[in-house]
Amino acid sequence: MSSVQAPFATIQDAIEDIRQGRMVVVVDDENRENEGDLTIAAQFVTPETINFMAKE
Repeated sequence: MSSVQAPFATIQDAIEDIRQGRMVVVVDDENRENEGDLTIAAQFVTPETINFMAKE
């Protein structure tokens, strides 16, 4: 049987990205809304990031 790589980052990787000021997409379960939300730490929010979130 071959190994299958998960299409998502680990929680630890996502936390590190957030610490570094990067946006991450947090997704819910496919049995719920099956959607994702852009997330960024508050201290890194700029007008440009808000604009990106509103458009994308």
